[in-house]
Amino acid sequence: MHTTLKFTLAAVALAAASGSALAQTKLKWAHVYETSEPFHTASVWAAQEIGKRTSGRYQIDVYPASQLGKENDINQGLTLGTVDIIISGSSFAAKTFPRIGVTYYPYTFRGVEHLLAYTKSDIYKELTKGYEEKSGNHIVATTYYGVRQTTSNKPITKCADMKGLKIRVPDVPAYLAMPRACGANTSPIAFAEVYLALQNGTVEAQENPLTTIEAKKFFEVQKNIVLTGHIVDHLNTVISGGLWKKLSDADKKIFADVAQEASAKASAEVAAREKELVGVFKGKGINVVEVDKNDFRETVLKNVTFESFGYQKADWDKIQAIQ
Repeated sequence: MHTTLKFTLAAVALAAASGSALAQTKLKWAHVYETSEPFHTASVWAAQEIGKRTSGRYQIDVYPASQLGKENDINQGLTLGTVDIIISGSSFAAKTFPRIGVTYYPYTFRGVEHLLAYTKSDIYKELTKGYEEKSGNHIVATTYYGVRQTTSNKPITKCADMKGLKIRVPDVPAYLAMPRACGANTSPIAFAEVYLALQNGTVEAQENPLTTIEAKKFFEVQKNIVLTGHIVDHLNTVISGGLWKKLSDADKKIFADVAQEASAKASAEVAAREKELVGVFKGKGINVVEVDKNDFRETVLKNVTFESFGYQKADWDKIQAIQ
């Protein structure tokens, strides 16, 4: 009888173990950032935290540094079912729902506080809902990526100084708006090749947040950092429609809460490092230039229409009104 009981208990334990293994859902979380960056460390924390808060029902593996493809690929992967969660810029969401791209129109946000206030606003809900209706995918959080600044071999103090400047800019309409409005010649060199292109003079300038300028060591091959502050860049945490539909309401809340907590961690880390970097670059002997942003802003507003990108000025006005 004793032996039978032992066998019975062992069978029950085995069945329970098998049941929990079967109940566990494995998910893929992908992004294009390096393992040292806050966007990755926050994603790993979120993946583990979702596992904890769902009692191990979800195991999420994070794939950094374009391991599952470039940004375009992972966005397509949400629809194809090859990836479940991604971090990606609104410029990619705008390919499906152009209106959401208005957040990349130059000089839309006044800074990190304005961006974060936007993520709690009605216009944010309206734009993310519009994206969800078009794509089927669900934006659960938005993270501050940094303010895009310009580095150059020649001094720039006003918009007109960029006339004829050979500048590398990603092939994204809103990123191109400011340099083109100022008369620069834009070139869409692959991100991995930008350092070499600056070094050998293929291009004379590029634009990225200070944290990226530091991480990619662009300051080694550029004499000037010009604080154009033209786009307050940000990333969305997006869950595939297929996964979102399957989640219970309780699990949806856990995924959203954790994603937002992770986003707040990464945003704070980026903002803190950004504040330190002007001093760091000056200490390296780099010429850091403050500019009249109104000069740049007015030139863009005069030369680049919202409608040319599929944006709506009414959306921009609502964002401007957020305090």
